[in-house]
Amino acid sequence: MEVTYHKEGEYYLPDLIVPEAPKVGRYGMLRRRFLRENRNGTYTAMLLTGKLNQHLEEIDRQANEMMETLTAQMAKQEGVNESLKAENQMKWVGLMNNIQAAAEEIVLKELVYR
Repeated sequence: MEVTYHKEGEYYLPDLIVPEAPKVGRYGMLRRRFLRENRNGTYTAMLLTGKLNQHLEEIDRQANEMMETLTAQMAKQEGVNESLKAENQMKWVGLMNNIQAAAEEIVLKELVYR
């Protein structure tokens, strides 16, 4: 990382660049909190090298993709489909909530809290 300076009056001031705010969702924020509380050395190293935001965005993207994939696979395996939704909406909602909770538990264990 090269630091450049500009002169203002008699003083040289560094040209500081504010990093772009990360575009992370829920899983990225959970990962940040996990790293800060449980892997402080890794968190600090990534923060100082400028790799933290990229890492959080990648984890968030992977977690969302994994949630979609797992939810679809588990719904197919359990026989939860559109015809069930048309016949018995409350049963469909209950099954989908259970499937999403199970998929989220897997995503959190495999990606976020590792």
